Amino acid sequence: MNSNLVYLYLLSPLHTGGITQEGNLLGIARESHTNLPYIPSSTIRGKLRASVGNEMSNRIKQVKLFGPDLKTDIQDRDFVAEYEIATGKKLTQLEQGDVWIGDGSVLWLPVPSLSHGVVWISSPMLLQRWARLNRITVDIPQEYSTNLNTNQPVYLKDAILKAQDLHPGDNWETFVPQIGHANIRRLLVLPDQHCCTLIQMSLWRQVKIKLDEYKSVDGGFRYEEAIPPDTLMYFPWGITSQVNGSANQSHADFQTLMTQHSILQIGGQESLGRGFVQQFIV
Repeated sequence: MNSNLVYLYLLSPLHTGGITQEGNLLGIARESHTNLPYIPSSTIRGKLRASVGNEMSNRIKQVKLFGPDLKTDIQDRDFVAEYEIATGKKLTQLEQGDVWIGDGSVLWLPVPSLSHGVVWISSPMLLQRWARLNRITVDIPQEYSTNLNTNQPVYLKDAILKAQDLHPGDNWETFVPQIGHANIRRLLVLPDQHCCTLIQMSLWRQVKIKLDEYKSVDGGFRYEEAIPPDTLMYFPWGITSQVNGSANQSHADFQTLMTQHSILQIGGQESLGRGFVQQFIV
């Protein structure tokens, strides 16, 4: 599988929308095998598809990259005729586009720290996954590696990491692609299980209540979860295997699309300022 990576630096909390609502908790999408938050590929793909534009030339490019929509594309005879003239291809049914897009994964997530303000954490599993999709061979930092002062303990929420357990690491710039608003400096690699627990505890949560006409609480309350701002995520993308002869053009068109939209809004609750991310390709 040939893949490229697009990085997402969260400028605001990102609510991806869970598939279930349990009790008074409106959760977010989580990976089934790790329970870590993620951004479904369909969410990213839908946002990028909508960002292409509605002019005829853009609609043709949209269908080439992401595939047609049944109602707005295939049932539009004028568009189908223009598409077939421009591409020399028949458009008679739903089919996949030239570009595939994977799920968005966490790379570094900020955790409150009584000793350091904010510390960005990751784990060997998350770093190995990133290195595999990034197609690089690199030594993954061992557990408890950090670029913090290893002569002092690190306080993370309810966890205390003793100084003697910490290991100084190097080559951190390899694992933290930074550009623009990203300012990730204090890093710590935790064991997989501890990292998952701290990420779960550090998710952004907001309590919401509904008021009636008398300003009294109507019903109960609920918590809404989100991935916290300043999290660094990424998603892989590439060219599908069915593409014949136009792979380079589709590759260039997708990169141009990303360049033209450095700030994206992903997920729900846009009216509340949620889901704004800075995306960049390194």
